[in-house]
Amino acid sequence: MLRKVAAEFIGTAFLLVAIIGSGIAAQNLSPSDTGLELLENAVATGAALVAIILAVGSLSGAHLNPVISVADALFRGMRRGELAPYLAAQFGGAVVGAIIANLMFSQPIVSVSTHIRGGPGLWLSEVLATFGLLMVVFGLTRTGRTSVAPFAVGAYITGAYFFTSSTSFANPAVTLARTLSNTFAGIAPVSVVPFVLAQIVGAALACLTVRLLWPRAADRAQTVVVPHGGDVGALEVTRA
Repeated sequence: MLRKVAAEFIGTAFLLVAIIGSGIAAQNLSPSDTGLELLENAVATGAALVAIILAVGSLSGAHLNPVISVADALFRGMRRGELAPYLAAQFGGAVVGAIIANLMFSQPIVSVSTHIRGGPGLWLSEVLATFGLLMVVFGLTRTGRTSVAPFAVGAYITGAYFFTSSTSFANPAVTLARTLSNTFAGIAPVSVVPFVLAQIVGAALACLTVRLLWPRAADRAQTVVVPHGGDVGALEVTRA
């Protein structure tokens, strides 16, 4: 369990380093072109996410996201007692990752973001972004294609940066940690609660849809996002 929690902590920290770090770099490299800044941020984040899932997935499944862990617990893919440590690791890792990204680019250790993100369009966007992410994850799991999950998740997040008006946060831990950097990727604290509520709604709708489309999704829930842990993980990797 300690190894799983450590993997979630490290993986989520690296995810925030990628999100915030590439956002700061994009601001520095393309200060007068917001579209190019977003492209740089999206590509770097999506590529890093693929690598992170491949790196730590065999230990923890590379959830890196509280809504994925909660959904997995609802489908009985996690043992009782694993959920709380996973959530603590994800939120803690996200905060540490944000701090590291700030320090790398000579920013203050913590600078509270003033970037207000709000309105019905953005909240709907977060519902859709989170719904889509969980559909990708559980759709691949149920159909036995977990070997491509790192690439599918990375591609989805890269695309969702552009096809959603909110740039697809889709992750409560990421949303909270991004308040700690007053840079391109930041979000003002006042915007966090509506975003997280929208993410919860999207996750709930996704769980209901997964139940509808794949009634036996719980049979393979232990392999979310990728196969991990003991004999089950080894068996799934062999099959893939």
